[in-house]
Amino acid sequence: MGASTQAEIDAKLPQARAILDTWQAKDPLRAEKKIHIVYWTPSDREPAPRYRERLGAILEDIRDFYAKEMKRLGFGPRTIRLDYADDGMMKVHGVKGRQPYASYDVQSGGLIRNECLTTLRAAGIDPEKETIVIFCNMSNWDADKRTITQNSPYYAGGTNRGGTAWQVDSPILELASLAKKEPRVRDGQYGDISIGRYNSIFIGGVCHELGHALGLPHNKQRPDEEAAFGTALMGSGNRSYGENLRDEGKGSFLTLAHGLKLASHPIFSGSVKGIDLPSNAEVSAVTIENRGKSFTLSGTVTADPPAYAVLGYMDPDGGGDYDATTCTAIPDAAGKFTLEADALAAGKSGVFRVVVVQANGAANSFAGASSRITFPYLVAGDGSVDLSASQARLQLAPLLESLEGPAEGVPVALKEVEASAAGPLVKETARVLAASVGYQPGPAPAVAEGTLCHLSDAATKSARVGYGRAQPNRLPEGLLFSCGSQLFPRGLYAHAPASHVWDLGGKWTTLEGHAGIPDGRDGGSCVFVVKADGKELWRSPKTGPGSPRDFKVSVEGVSSLELRVEDAGDGNGSDWGCWFAPQVTR
Repeated sequence: MGASTQAEIDAKLPQARAILDTWQAKDPLRAEKKIHIVYWTPSDREPAPRYRERLGAILEDIRDFYAKEMKRLGFGPRTIRLDYADDGMMKVHGVKGRQPYASYDVQSGGLIRNECLTTLRAAGIDPEKETIVIFCNMSNWDADKRTITQNSPYYAGGTNRGGTAWQVDSPILELASLAKKEPRVRDGQYGDISIGRYNSIFIGGVCHELGHALGLPHNKQRPDEEAAFGTALMGSGNRSYGENLRDEGKGSFLTLAHGLKLASHPIFSGSVKGIDLPSNAEVSAVTIENRGKSFTLSGTVTADPPAYAVLGYMDPDGGGDYDATTCTAIPDAAGKFTLEADALAAGKSGVFRVVVVQANGAANSFAGASSRITFPYLVAGDGSVDLSASQARLQLAPLLESLEGPAEGVPVALKEVEASAAGPLVKETARVLAASVGYQPGPAPAVAEGTLCHLSDAATKSARVGYGRAQPNRLPEGLLFSCGSQLFPRGLYAHAPASHVWDLGGKWTTLEGHAGIPDGRDGGSCVFVVKADGKELWRSPKTGPGSPRDFKVSVEGVSSLELRVEDAGDGNGSDWGCWFAPQVTR
């Protein structure tokens, strides 16, 4: 075990437990909430052989894994609770699907869950207030050819109040095979692998998706954690589970961040005190300090029930959030905390997300986290950190808040920025933001004077976006026009599919600007297109979060200019396209 890692656990766990245990001990409300297991099978299939025995052994092993990890982290053997039938075996609620196998696929999670609701409610289980694991009998095993494929939902989500995980069962999903290097099987996704590796992937998948149902986001291990413990469960740990039994690695582990989050989950704590209270944590007095190749974020948290942990996720662009590393802090008696972000990916921009966990298990998740506790950063190839966009966000925070309130508060907030030590770029951004209240477009480029026209300030012929409304120089959710930690005072929100069209009147020479997904949005992918009089002038590659795409094209003689954003062929979920500082010159 790494000395620094153990020192971190030893220093923080007593503080966290003191807050958590003190709150839970006052007027306790004990309850034994359990994981509820469903076995769902299509109408034209029978359940796979020995499913109760196999899945019971697997869930008990996962229960022991969580207990071992929570004990290692200093919480004692807190773990999931399973439900048992009168025969001593794990209780499994069987559900027959209404349609044959061919009618279901990976995207059928909602449909399958709906088919399970009647059975669950008949058993006295409220699916909206419990954690449900649905094993889908959607694999295809050929014993003669030793091949297996699956076409099952395989994902999960949840909070301290309840969640659902969808899994896939197969005849070869068996705990006893986890330690075996032989025989081999050919999986449709993972290729030629040992039976042990197959079970690492799919038993580990059960453990991993259950983590999501309990409210855990993705994260990978820091280098010091990897050296000490192996692979983080909520990163790639779904594929390394039990590999230590085959001497193929250290196996999977729970990070301190996720152990802290699970400690207050009602299933782990045995307490439902305050379970229906939503997260109400507020973070104020935030400061962010560059330490060269790392940074610290400090603040003060107020919450009731009390906050006992603050989690930081260093999420480099690309890879979704699987490659996010974590850091932790425990608030002091005054609510003050400091997170040390020192496991950063060199050569990448990223976003630092702050999650506050309260003693009743409530937490502000990634999806619901306020932009005020989401901070972009850029790491150079040599590891040095650029925090300029985050520092701008902090300087502009009062103004951003004023934009959500009465209009008379905006000039006051703008005046404060103008009088501050903020740089010219931040002050220009503040003026543009303030002007976005009651926005009135300037003249169309065809009649505009001068040698430069900011397109976000100019009247359009038409403007449409795929989500929300086309409001120039403003982003929803209090985000700024920054990408790759580079701040732009002006921009166009263009969630795919989007189109903005201007009349240039043939009077401009050059169009230039940048395109991308703004800092603070995790995921999404877009293609950006420039068209002139119906002819395509520029098309970006598929673009996800990260550095902006730069463009510069000739528009000499062009009458109609269109900036389009497409969904990159994979749906438009989270496709927050933006045009940053688009302008024409002559």
